[in-house]
Amino acid sequence: MRQLLVAGNWKMHGSKASIKNLMTGLNAGAASVDGVLMAVCPPSIYIDYVKNCLATDAIALGGQNIAVEPNQGAFTGEISAKMLKDFECRYVILGHSERRAIFGETNELVAQKVQSALSEGLTPILCVGETLDEREAGELESVISAQLSSVVDLVGIQAFSGIVIAYEPVWAIGTGKTASSEQAQAVHAFIRSQLSNLNADVAEKIIIQYGGSVKPDNAAELFAQPDIDGGLIGGASLNADDFLAICRAAGA
Repeated sequence: MRQLLVAGNWKMHGSKASIKNLMTGLNAGAASVDGVLMAVCPPSIYIDYVKNCLATDAIALGGQNIAVEPNQGAFTGEISAKMLKDFECRYVILGHSERRAIFGETNELVAQKVQSALSEGLTPILCVGETLDEREAGELESVISAQLSSVVDLVGIQAFSGIVIAYEPVWAIGTGKTASSEQAQAVHAFIRSQLSNLNADVAEKIIIQYGGSVKPDNAAELFAQPDIDGGLIGGASLNADDFLAICRAAGA
């Protein structure tokens, strides 16, 4: 039985005041969540502040991106895997559709970042997913296969025992649209089958999150699907009551 993971991707949101309010709510409500791994991934500049605000061991910390270089170097503006580890981060989101679309990150670059994260003991949350044009053109499976294959080719299938996958239909991010539970389950099952072709044990145990406008009112139905193992939550993770409600739905 896979343990579900719900992680909040705060994206480029937050201030010291809003984060203090959010963390006060999460600290108070964390005990109401049972049997679910929880994490928050703030902007890097606020990671230490969030760490100091945390008053529970039930919520882990994560970053939103790292450089390919895992240690230190002349890479102005970048943050390394070792730096995240230094602030006791457990997770790092890699290959998010916004990084791919806005910043031009290729499958190969994402794979290199996954390798760097693993080298420092971080758990990558590897994002994969298709755009609306790709889905309508019947390219969903080929797009996701290419995204997965780039990582498998570099780090090997066994390394996926230390990786989380987040399926994010790009057309359902920040749009208010959500894939139906059946649509989401079908893609999650496809992802697991692709990995199973290489290593059935790794595929069975890997956490595959859903990330596409998950909200308290649709979380339970999504998380009830056999291959959906929690969520990578965007906007709803900025509200303590909503995030905790989603986490409780995962544990139901």
